[in-house]
Amino acid sequence: MSFKLKTIDLFRGHRRCNHSFLFGSADLKQGADRDETPPRTPTGNAPSSESDIDASSPSNDLVSSSNDIVVSQEEDERLAKELSLKEAAAHDLSHRPKRRRFHESYNFNMKCPTPGCNSLGHLTGRHERHFSISGCPLYHNLSADECKAPSDRQLRYKEKVTELRRKRNSGLNKEQKDNHVEHRQSHGASREPLLENITSDYDLELFRKAQARASEDLEKLRLAGQVSEGSNMIKTIVFGRYELDTWYHSPYPEEYARLGRLYMCEFCLKYMKSQTILRRHMVKVFLRVSEINPMYFPLAISTHRQIYCQNLCLLAKLFLDHKTLYYDVEPFLFYVMTEADSTGCHLVGYFSKEKNSFLNYNVSCILTMPQYMRQGYGKMLIDFSYLLSKVEEKVGSPERPLSDLGLISYRSYWKEVLLRYLNNFQGKEISIKEISQETAVNPVDIVSTLQSLQMLKYWKGKHLVLKRQDLIDDWKAKETKRGNGKTIDPKALKWTPPKGT
Repeated sequence: MSFKLKTIDLFRGHRRCNHSFLFGSADLKQGADRDETPPRTPTGNAPSSESDIDASSPSNDLVSSSNDIVVSQEEDERLAKELSLKEAAAHDLSHRPKRRRFHESYNFNMKCPTPGCNSLGHLTGRHERHFSISGCPLYHNLSADECKAPSDRQLRYKEKVTELRRKRNSGLNKEQKDNHVEHRQSHGASREPLLENITSDYDLELFRKAQARASEDLEKLRLAGQVSEGSNMIKTIVFGRYELDTWYHSPYPEEYARLGRLYMCEFCLKYMKSQTILRRHMVKVFLRVSEINPMYFPLAISTHRQIYCQNLCLLAKLFLDHKTLYYDVEPFLFYVMTEADSTGCHLVGYFSKEKNSFLNYNVSCILTMPQYMRQGYGKMLIDFSYLLSKVEEKVGSPERPLSDLGLISYRSYWKEVLLRYLNNFQGKEISIKEISQETAVNPVDIVSTLQSLQMLKYWKGKHLVLKRQDLIDDWKAKETKRGNGKTIDPKALKWTPPKGT
């Protein structure tokens, strides 16, 4: 807003300066015109010829001297009248030219604040340039050409199309309806439905042309080796402001799996075929992750939230190798972490857990989105899962098998938990069971971590835990260098375990 006000002030100052220059030019021109006019006679009229400019005779001296007083008074009145008219004209703005458009007059190298924008075009399509976000086509995910007003040719074509669509049939008669039903019952989804007589001939012809063009494009991709039947053809996804390369196959519907790129709404996770469909969806979308209480609250399964969880599982499969859950999401609870800013809540990661786990798994599937990896969000999700286990007064462990990145994250978390516990431990004897009850980590995971750290030794028929001070000192140095980082505040958790768990 401050940028806009500043621009208006500069604009006004520029116009004032411009007008003052125009008035100065006009005064100079008028002065030049007055200098070029011939001298006036005492009566105020210009002489008509050289004979009028004659020396006054002595006999007229008395008359001239007597008339000088009258003429001087008339001249003073005339000059005063002209001066008052000038002052009135100075305050009258009707004679000024109309103010031109901002972009036509302002040339102080103002630029649009949107990164990557060259200030060309305008959202209304009526201006050649813009200098604010409100008029930036790029900010609204459009191009300058898309914002331009339609030409006369386009308007005539639109009227022609409207006229052709008016010729649409009123509806299907009984015989045609029976043919449609019979065709659907005979072929089911293996054939395209009958499209005749359900829309105008113009729209049907456009649809057939679009089908042929899409088929031709797919054929070119197949010949180029970019598309092959039966393989994972989703290579990239457009997710918010990111374009992500996929890692594994995900069982999306075949009509979407054929595409090399999917466009996804980062709020409801709906997948679409083109940027245009995504843009239209973002205009009318109502579901936001923030409405699902993403932090510290499990997603109860309802109609639209069930679809959200299914889309979340399909998305996760693109980056997880061992994931098998796609559509049957009812037995699971989903915990979604988002990063909030002025545009909404952006998906960072999630984990799911069974409502009733007989093996006390506190995580069934866990994922951090690729654009947020190596920023501490993975450990934050793991820490949150163990915090829920502490509230449930259970000992938890992730479901196996773990992915490669998941195994690295969990081993790093278990190491950090054990070193922190040993650093704060003041007793003489330590028990694996006590560590497990304090940290909610499964004893099997504790033993495997101690073995990897070479802190578990077998001596005289007993297992001893060695407190390696060098590892603890290294961990303390890293913690000091890292600072507070991303951590979960247990006091901020307001959560009750779901019934039946």
